[in-house]
Amino acid sequence: MTTAPAPPAAASDIEAAIRARRSTIRLTEPAPGPEELLDLLQAAATAPDHGQLRPWRVLAIRGDARTGLGEAAAEAAPTADLAERILAKHLRAPLMLALVFQPRDHPAIQRWEQLAATSAMATTLLLLLDSRGWGGVWFAGPYPDAPQVRKHLGIDDGEQLLGYLYVGTPAPGETPRTRHAADVGSKLTWLDDTGS
Repeated sequence: MTTAPAPPAAASDIEAAIRARRSTIRLTEPAPGPEELLDLLQAAATAPDHGQLRPWRVLAIRGDARTGLGEAAAEAAPTADLAERILAKHLRAPLMLALVFQPRDHPAIQRWEQLAATSAMATTLLLLLDSRGWGGVWFAGPYPDAPQVRKHLGIDDGEQLLGYLYVGTPAPGETPRTRHAADVGSKLTWLDDTGS
């Protein structure tokens, strides 16, 4: 029989936070300010990251800058109706965090591993936002690869926009969606020879 080590005191709080977190779709003012966002990013940067390359950068977009980005994305829309809806999507939260993947050339750390590190940071950031009472959701966003969007955000040829974290205060009456425990038994395979 395996005896698990005693967990740190805060471990139960961490597990509870992970199990309770939900994406928040309806968001309103306020959102974290510059100092708090920097503090949250510093904490999120502790996520697993082989070589500590931090192969990402974050663009914080708020106020009228959201409209400017929406206009750039709307230019890529094939119809005027869709362009209008795209403009509105950029105003769905008071703060948008554009998540930009910056893969580095490294002899031992492959691109997929750097992408995994970037995703781990973003997931950690969403958990941290939730732990402080903020709401957030990660959407790809309209036309993240459109030349108009890339130019507007200053995304270089070697970079990739992984979408946006929409951040703000959960709207009044926003109730967390129920999430049922996933049946992950079929996703787990043991390879051992202990016979137990």
